[in-house]
Amino acid sequence: MAIQEEITTGAETSAITLSDRAASELSTMLIENDRPNAYLRVYVAGGGCSGLQYGMALDENEPEEEDRVFTDKGVRIVIDINSLYYMTGSVVDYVDDQLGGGFKIENPNAVKSCGCGSSFSTGEEGMEGLDTGGRSCGGCGCH
Repeated sequence: MAIQEEITTGAETSAITLSDRAASELSTMLIENDRPNAYLRVYVAGGGCSGLQYGMALDENEPEEEDRVFTDKGVRIVIDINSLYYMTGSVVDYVDDQLGGGFKIENPNAVKSCGCGSSFSTGEEGMEGLDTGGRSCGGCGCH
């Protein structure tokens, strides 16, 4: 059974928030892809050259029991509790660069990250269920 608790984020209690630009891009993606019931799933997996890496996907499946559901700027965000441990206080942003645009996570818990921004370390990668694989630079494929 899925966790039915849904939390509307506020600046003082938010676990994960969206920048205005990210919320706008996500809302547009949901409309353009005719997926009005989808939500943004954010997660952390072992891997990358810094030990952990971020993942994001549009998901329409029912959230699972270990998921937490938030709503920020009209967009639903779902994250499992293991990932939330590493990402509390993070902001999902949308940025443009020379290669185009994309989503970026600004994580206040990261003590180091790879140049690509998709791999990070908090210095506490020992959580059960995450295989960090002891990777070194280049493990996330950005080099």
